[in-house]
Amino acid sequence: MHLRHPTRAPLATKPGDTVLELASLHVSYGGIQALRGVSLTALRGEIVALIGANGAGKTTTLKTLIGLLPLVSGSVRFAGEDLRGVPVEERVGRGMSLVPEGRAIFPNLTVRENLELGAYLHQDRTAIRESLVDVVGLFPRLGERMSQEAGTLSGGEQQMLAIGRALMARPEVLLLDEPSLGIAPVLVEQIFAAIGRIAEAGVTVLVVEQNTRVALKASRRAYVLKTGEIALAGESASLANDPEIQRLYLGG
Repeated sequence: MHLRHPTRAPLATKPGDTVLELASLHVSYGGIQALRGVSLTALRGEIVALIGANGAGKTTTLKTLIGLLPLVSGSVRFAGEDLRGVPVEERVGRGMSLVPEGRAIFPNLTVRENLELGAYLHQDRTAIRESLVDVVGLFPRLGERMSQEAGTLSGGEQQMLAIGRALMARPEVLLLDEPSLGIAPVLVEQIFAAIGRIAEAGVTVLVVEQNTRVALKASRRAYVLKTGEIALAGESASLANDPEIQRLYLGG
C-alpha cells in the first residue's frame, strides 16, 4: 500500500522510532476512575494490541488518545509532542485517526460519499482521488460498491469502509476499536490481513480487540488491561503462551 500525505509532511520518524507514548494516564468518568496509571508505547509501523475484559478501559484509552476524553493526569505524546489541550480535529490533522466500535458509518450515504468525508481536512481533489485509489487497492470490495448505500453493506464490508474512511485522512497512527466485532470469520481474516499491510506501509496501529486470539496473532506486542490498569505487557507471541492469558482469554 502506498501512502500519500496531501496536506502535510510525514512525521520525521523511521521504523523503530516511538510514535505514540502514554505515560501514567489517569482518566475519570463522572467521579469514577476509568484509567489508573496506564502507560504504553507504540513504534512506527508496529501493530500493538490492547486486550482485556469488557469494562477494563480499552475504549476509554482510545477515546483519550484521540481527545474525546480529558486527562486527569499523565500525558499523551505523539511523535514527541504533548497533546494535552489539542482538540480532536487538530489531532486528526496531525495524523491520528480513530475507527470507533460500531463503525459509525453514514448508512444513507454511498460508499464513495462516506470515504470522501474521511478526507474532509484535505482540499486537493487530485489527492483525494489518489487516496480513493489507495483504499480500493486495500479493499477491492469497496471499489465494486462505490455507488451503493453504505447501510446495505454487510458488517464486514462496513468495517472495511470505516477503516478506509479513516485512511482517507492519511494517518500516521490508526486507532481501531473492536474491528472483528460481529463479522464473519472469513472477513475478519481479510480485515486483519489489510491491517498488516497498513502497518507495513509505516502506519502505527493500536488495536482494541475482544478476539484475543486474533489480536495476539496480528500484533507484535500487546498490553492487557484489567480494571483500568496494565496487568501484563510483552511480546504478543509470549503472551499467547502465558497460562494466565490462555485461561482468561483464550479458553485454555
